[in-house]
Amino acid sequence: MKWMAILAVIAVAACGVDGPPQRPAAQQQPNVSISGHATVGVITEL
Repeated sequence: MKWMAILAVIAVAACGVDGPPQRPAAQQQPNVSISGHATVGVITEL
């Protein structure tokens, strides 16, 4: 159990070891189009 705690601490400490996060290089926006049809309702049987 002690080893699991040590491994957890090491794993958390390893986050960000390469420095602070850097913004990715600007990329061209993809040409994406989203369309659709949605219906909401209740069906009952009499």
